[in-house]
Amino acid sequence: MRPEDLTRLFVERSNAGDAAGVAALYEEDAVLAYPPGRRTVGREAIRALWEKVLADRPRFEPETPLPTLISGDLALTSTPPKDGTGARAQVVRRQPDGSWLRVLDQPEFTPPAAGSGRD
Repeated sequence: MRPEDLTRLFVERSNAGDAAGVAALYEEDAVLAYPPGRRTVGREAIRALWEKVLADRPRFEPETPLPTLISGDLALTSTPPKDGTGARAQVVRRQPDGSWLRVLDQPEFTPPAAGSGRD
């Protein structure tokens, strides 16, 4: 019932190998910036992606969230990865039942390639 709960639920469900449970943390038309440099759009595509990722049984560790920014029914959640590289950030939206779901998820920030034309 708090935006920060999504990170804990992600870790729990991922470690249980529950791709459908991970996908249920996202709105139907959510956008996940993963794999790096690509986008996965929609809950079903996110579920399919996590099925592949979780098939290798990776182990996720909880990360301490940074302070959440909330404006009405939108919130920005973020965590610094334990390895000290970059950050993770998600835009989440409050649902009619009071729960929160991810709308935009940037799990890894990587610098753009040289000459990519991005500013």
